[in-house]
Amino acid sequence: MTRIILTLERATNNITFKQIAITMLLLKLVIIGYFGYLLTLEALNGTLEFNSNFFFFMAVGFLAQLIDGALGMAYGVSCTTLLMNYGIPAGLASASVHTSEIFTTGISGLAHIKFKNIDKPLFFKIVITGTLGAVLGAYLISGYFDGNVVKPYISAYLILLGSYIIYKGIENKKREDRNVKRAPLLALVGGFLDTIGGGGWGPIVTSNLIGQGKDPRHAIGTVNTAEFFVTYFATAVFVFILGISHWQIILGLITGGALAAPLGAFIASRINKRVLFFMVGTLIILTSAYSLYKML
Repeated sequence: MTRIILTLERATNNITFKQIAITMLLLKLVIIGYFGYLLTLEALNGTLEFNSNFFFFMAVGFLAQLIDGALGMAYGVSCTTLLMNYGIPAGLASASVHTSEIFTTGISGLAHIKFKNIDKPLFFKIVITGTLGAVLGAYLISGYFDGNVVKPYISAYLILLGSYIIYKGIENKKREDRNVKRAPLLALVGGFLDTIGGGGWGPIVTSNLIGQGKDPRHAIGTVNTAEFFVTYFATAVFVFILGISHWQIILGLITGGALAAPLGAFIASRINKRVLFFMVGTLIILTSAYSLYKML
């Protein structure tokens, strides 16, 4: 295992941020072309409809992506919570959020690259295994078992982890940015639980990285950029198995998220570290406690 990791590190040393950005753009062009084709079919069949609800969905996407871009987590939790409170069924909300995340995480990731919020070695440690975990989770949740079974345990764990991060911020000891342990395994678990449990890549991976002493700015930027690839390939599995519909919700979330993504990355590059620790911890506790309350 160690030899494989060392080989991957050597292979990725010469890859530049520009090449990562170009890869993201090319993948986005592929999915835009595919969605354009589907939208054209919907329009020709007369089944593509929009009304004033589109602006609500756009506002939901903007707010959720602003939080996610600045804190590196909670896009899925924020979107799903707001949509369900508006009366959207849970399954429809989850499918819409996962599809829209391809675009919002792509824009957010490019913005983080621009603001130099990325730790390149860490990025390659988490993006490959994170994607593998997400694809496996998407395949299983699409046809084999219910992800709601593990949600209460994830939420309880995140409440404890959020409390620990707030403690780290209050402690406020001067510390150097440290290398994290078992990052590939952490990403594998985070990607898997994200698709099985309907969210959790950001809270699980970002929270653990910060808890281990990683600079919050680089932890958020790196995890947010890797999330594009994690979401992209997981959504490909969802689309292949389950298909796609509900365009009004998807396009509303995409539009709002696209507008908020650069602003969230800018906030992450400027905000005080101690404040960031407190905000991340508080956000995890509130969202996880709410999810646990809804499930119980």
